[in-house]
Amino acid sequence: MLTDSERFAFETRRHHAFASTGNAYDASQCDEAIKTGDTLIVLAEQVVAIAMTWPFAVTATCGKLHALSASRPGEDLAALARTLHVRAADFRHAADLARRLGFPIDPQLIPLLDMLAE
Repeated sequence: MLTDSERFAFETRRHHAFASTGNAYDASQCDEAIKTGDTLIVLAEQVVAIAMTWPFAVTATCGKLHALSASRPGEDLAALARTLHVRAADFRHAADLARRLGFPIDPQLIPLLDMLAE
């Protein structure tokens, strides 16, 4: 039998799928069901992104969403996440999902995520 801490040792993630990155951007601005840190998916454009005031892609393609600017020297994933008011886990989850879907990851993120370029 599992203990309560074992039974609830998971994290719920919300994914929102859209037909276009324009739809994803618009929805992230006005749909109260979309929270900061949620994952946005646009299969048709091969984009996976993180929701926030200015939703940004973790994939090489960003479409109508924002692209990340180059990280500052010495900046790690935790610092970048704090700057954007999301969590490092949000980045890791979105990037892992993009990788599993076969979408190229934003090359700037690869060193921060400790991923091998594919």
